[in-house]
Amino acid sequence: MKAVTFDDFGAADVLRLTDAPMPEVRLGDLLVKVHAAGVNRADLLQRQGYYGRQSYGESDLLGLEVAGEVVAVGSDVTDIRPGERVMGIVGGGAYAEFARVDRAMAVRIPEHLDYLGAAAVMESFVTAWEAAVHLGGTTKGTAVLIHAAAGGVGSAAVEIAHALGARAFATANAERRAEVLALGAEAVFDYRSEDFEQGVRDATGERGVDVIVDFVGGDYLARNLRSLAPGGRLVQVGLLGGQDTASIPLALLLHNHLRLIGTVMKSRTVEEKRAMVRRFAESALPMFADGRLKPLVGKVFHLAQAPEAHRAMEAGGGFGKIVLKVTA
Repeated sequence: MKAVTFDDFGAADVLRLTDAPMPEVRLGDLLVKVHAAGVNRADLLQRQGYYGRQSYGESDLLGLEVAGEVVAVGSDVTDIRPGERVMGIVGGGAYAEFARVDRAMAVRIPEHLDYLGAAAVMESFVTAWEAAVHLGGTTKGTAVLIHAAAGGVGSAAVEIAHALGARAFATANAERRAEVLALGAEAVFDYRSEDFEQGVRDATGERGVDVIVDFVGGDYLARNLRSLAPGGRLVQVGLLGGQDTASIPLALLLHNHLRLIGTVMKSRTVEEKRAMVRRFAESALPMFADGRLKPLVGKVFHLAQAPEAHRAMEAGGGFGKIVLKVTA
């Protein structure tokens, strides 16, 4: 089969389309003919060597989410058959014509979704649901601040908050303000020219928000904690700012009974990932069926254009999910 590989860590140019062995299907797996694959920031980090040679027990190939057609199943799989359409999370291997998917990490694609849309769902919305709802406790009436809201996971978190009846506030660049507002955000602060701390205070009558979902880190940490209402939760999902150290106003953390929660998908155990997908399937997936949630597909590249897809993500400024189209 054809797959995107790289021999050495480095810039996007190290990626190349070549031949790779077919994945070996285990007892509880699906073999999926990949029609589309989502591109995630973790793919860039893996290519750059951030994870070293760790594969967490899965494929060494890039790619964490697939949408495609089941062509074979392991002997322990009894509830899904070849020919069905699925979207799923993998521990690597999505940048290929075929991928092995743990049955417990896959769900059926809602009838009205095409493969490109389905490829923009799993990593973004499962991560967003885990951060905003399971860890953050977002529900109807909750005030939520979501950073980097024009990105794949950030935009999904805004959609989820709005669908649940929460008050969603967001940061993004000014060029994307209208698009994030259209997702249901009550206010969007330009991260380059506006002070989100002041914006949150003004919007909440000085109270602050109940939940913050942050992908930036660094000097956002103290500003986030100051933006939380007493008892608030800060869920740290990423480090787009490039800084993994920051000062914490501990007195504020203590006296306001704040909680700082870290989460990342790639290094979770298989059992934890299965539980995340199960929570998503039970609570969020029905919202795709009735239209309350919709995938946001940004730029689409063919599999052989994986270097261009990575460069587009590194350049930033886009809206929605970057997707690789695998089939013709």
